[in-house]
Amino acid sequence: MTSTESTPPPAEFDAARYGPWAVITGGSEGVGRAFARRLAEAGLNLLLVARKPGPLAETARECRELGVQVRELSVDLSDPASADAVAEAVADVQVGLLVHNAGANTHSAEFLDGDLAAFGRVIDLNITTPLALVAHFGAPMRERGRGGILLVGSLAGYLGSVRHTVYGGVKAFGRIFAEGLWLELRDHGVDVLELVLGVTRTPAMSRVGLNFEAPGLRVSEPDEVAAEGLAALGSGPVHVVARHARLAEAHGNPDRTATVAGNDAAMRRLMNRKPE
Repeated sequence: MTSTESTPPPAEFDAARYGPWAVITGGSEGVGRAFARRLAEAGLNLLLVARKPGPLAETARECRELGVQVRELSVDLSDPASADAVAEAVADVQVGLLVHNAGANTHSAEFLDGDLAAFGRVIDLNITTPLALVAHFGAPMRERGRGGILLVGSLAGYLGSVRHTVYGGVKAFGRIFAEGLWLELRDHGVDVLELVLGVTRTPAMSRVGLNFEAPGLRVSEPDEVAAEGLAALGSGPVHVVARHARLAEAHGNPDRTATVAGNDAAMRRLMNRKPE
């Protein structure tokens, strides 16, 4: 299956439980686009949020053709004020599902050579904004006794790596946050899940120069990732995409010296970087 194909949502996905509206951040391309198409096929109306208006408009058009209402919001989610804009865009409708997919490493630099303000934007995109969105949409879900919160995470949060000192840290926070939130909401009818991604064939990963053809590299496709996420929603708190589950287990090895150094060597091959 290619990243441009889509299949119907899994039969166990309960659209009535998570509707009538869903908010998808990072909803213009890659995994976000795959979630948007699948949820539109399930009959959920959508608010798609992304920074680039061009891809956002194209994904919105595709979803409207599937027969649902779609709203678009072009905003930079690394700006803490963006959460208010998202909330305002759906203030008149009932949101039953939040999919926070936005969360890239927007400042890939070694920590001492980087810019603190730019690292702060990585923190805002991956922590400040999603926490504000969860607080805003999660409270009415708890009051209604139904809904879902799906947070897209990364294997980068399982161990430290070069140029991911801050990014890996915020992704580790996201997983622990999801686990705690799941405990708090599981008896209130609100499903919480962190969907942990490995290397995925998305436009964003292509733009940073990932070598998808590296020997032995396991690569997920956006649509299969979205399918797994929707199927796993309700069985939280964490689901690692199946293609990368063994890698997550390996990254949990208590021998941190060997694990971190070994992963660094693999990442250098992936990024076509020579050892220093």
